[in-house]
Amino acid sequence: MTDPTRHSLIEDIQGIAFGVCIGAVGILIMTHMGFVTGQTVGLSVLVSRASGLPFPAVYFGLSLPFLWLGYRRMGAVFAFKTFVSVALLTLATALLPRWIQFGQIEPAFAALLFGTLFGFSALSVVRHGGSFGGFAIVALLIQDRFRIQAGYVQLAFDVALFAVAALMIDPVLLVWSFLGAATFNLFLAVNHRRDRYIAF
Repeated sequence: MTDPTRHSLIEDIQGIAFGVCIGAVGILIMTHMGFVTGQTVGLSVLVSRASGLPFPAVYFGLSLPFLWLGYRRMGAVFAFKTFVSVALLTLATALLPRWIQFGQIEPAFAALLFGTLFGFSALSVVRHGGSFGGFAIVALLIQDRFRIQAGYVQLAFDVALFAVAALMIDPVLLVWSFLGAATFNLFLAVNHRRDRYIAF
């Protein structure tokens, strides 16, 4: 009989695979529309635009340094699942443009869609003991050391990121990008509650 409070290996595999696939579609919509977002994905978009390097390579490169921090803060299992999630998302974002091509998408709908897909993606991976890495781990470490809530640290990072983005993209695209990021954060705020979900 399985423990209802823990995920099996098969459940972890399908949960992370689902999160990666949904996240890759969200990123493809975001980049197709010329949007940006917060956290490491958003930073990767800006660095990719400024440098001309492909997004998957930038995302993977920026994510790697956070794995050691994740190992120290959350342990080896979390770090391993995070590495797998990041590596698979990198591969998926590199391959997906060959498999799917979008035409015209209403910007408001695209913003809501990519924000919701990001929410599903992150929630699925987190509920199976991993993450897509990045600045969230730093925010947790800052919270541990300086007693500043991680949510406020992440918010400050995103504000700074969007301030830089304002210098690089059209103001209208920036507004839609903000809508997508707000949708993502609202989705997580409503749905990511450990008191309602006990398996890990």
